[in-house]
Amino acid sequence: MRSLSQPPWLGFHFQTRGGVYFAKLEFFNPFSRSIKDRAVFNMLMKAKQRKEINGKNKLFEATSGNVGIAMASMSNILGVKFRAYIPKPTPKTTEILLKVLGAEVMRTDFETIDPTMVEFVKREAEKNNAINLNQFENEDNFEAHYKYTAREIDEQLRSIGKRPDVIVAGIGTSGHIGGLAKYFKERYDTKIIGVVPAKGEKIPGIKRLETKPKWVSKVEIDEVVEITQKEAIEGSIRIARREGLLIGLSAGAVARGLEKVRDKYTGTAVLIFPDDGFKYVEIFEKYFSEEK
Repeated sequence: MRSLSQPPWLGFHFQTRGGVYFAKLEFFNPFSRSIKDRAVFNMLMKAKQRKEINGKNKLFEATSGNVGIAMASMSNILGVKFRAYIPKPTPKTTEILLKVLGAEVMRTDFETIDPTMVEFVKREAEKNNAINLNQFENEDNFEAHYKYTAREIDEQLRSIGKRPDVIVAGIGTSGHIGGLAKYFKERYDTKIIGVVPAKGEKIPGIKRLETKPKWVSKVEIDEVVEITQKEAIEGSIRIARREGLLIGLSAGAVARGLEKVRDKYTGTAVLIFPDDGFKYVEIFEKYFSEEK
């Protein structure tokens, strides 16, 4: 059953039929309908406090979707122009949403956001006298999850007499899994399970460890699970048909990740569902056409 005891803007928990799994539904965040609102808001506000941002600035960022949408939304509020550099496989839906928000979109030839693409966008920003907040290296990304996301999960679980024995989260920039790992290891020795795409696979929002996500090496992650894109899609579909929740592909990967390791870990598990499924209609459509 679902627990609606927490206001949705905090991200309420969903309890499965098994009674021990909860999901953090980050698509209740208002701008990108994703967990990336948290990191982008913190990065922008800290940059503004440091007087790095004013109405004359431009923002350049490498993004595969949600960070770009969050940054485009908040840039509009701040009166700042925004250019998104997206990798080649980014869904067309994401590009359209960015353009609706007024962002300038540069679709690159990079297959994924790796250190080479990050450096490319840094140089582009320098050449154009723009600001690159760089979600992949910016400590304000990590801080948003260590100080706020983790504490929110902790408070919500304690309000119903629970503590997290296991947290399953995708690895992208590693900001949210890193912040959660540091917070919960300090307090409960929670087991942290990371989810990444299998070799040769692409799942929007998560990346393989070869892309060198910054905070993975700075925290303790107990296990990393590899998921194929098909498994992620089927994970999303399974949750939709069992629980009525339209979750995104990285959330589907997290759900499948838990299924693969649940026999190893006992107690209360928290799954981080970063966004909803609406941005991935093209990918779902392709899956259904191939399954006929």
